[in-house]
Amino acid sequence: VQLVESGGGLAQPGGSLRLSCAASGFTFSRYAMSWARQAPGKGPEWVSGINSDGSRTNYAISVKGRFTISRDNAKNTLYLQMNSLKPEDTALYYCVQGATRGQGTQVTVSS
Repeated sequence: VQLVESGGGLAQPGGSLRLSCAASGFTFSRYAMSWARQAPGKGPEWVSGINSDGSRTNYAISVKGRFTISRDNAKNTLYLQMNSLKPEDTALYYCVQGATRGQGTQVTVSS
């Protein structure tokens, strides 16, 4: 199983970023996926999850209404669209499948 995130960077408060997670080594379309994040000095935080066919999603209260999780099973890719970003969204974001996580992509929200 390999998960490789991309799309992080620096954004201004109120801005947007779209994260991607390229999956390989397993049958992506059969598994639910999640995004999680870890801010400096804090523990991991689950952000959002999606079922195998993308028909059901759920979100942490802290991001609900601002973030959207989606997937393209034909491309073996998971996405996280992040809008209305806040400084408190600054963290290392990574995708998760079962007990496996990627190395993450850094998101920094600052003016």
